Amino acid sequence: MWQEKNNQLYRKFEFTNFSEAFAFMTRVAMEAEKMDHHPLWTNVYNKVEIWLSTHDAGNVVTDKDKKLAQKIDRLL
Repeated sequence: MWQEKNNQLYRKFEFTNFSEAFAFMTRVAMEAEKMDHHPLWTNVYNKVEIWLSTHDAGNVVTDKDKKLAQKIDRLL
């Protein structure tokens, strides 16, 4: 579930292994690139954390972030 905190949407994902986590990140990257909206994220082994905010709107959560979050959820 996405949480809104510090003017960002945040969600942590956990996968079985690194390969699954990396494959998920690749799918997210493709969707983000299509939207010209690039998340802040981290990956350590099977965990991926994503923070979304719109930089050109002053680093706040916008509809653009919410739409990307929905697309990310559909990639699971």
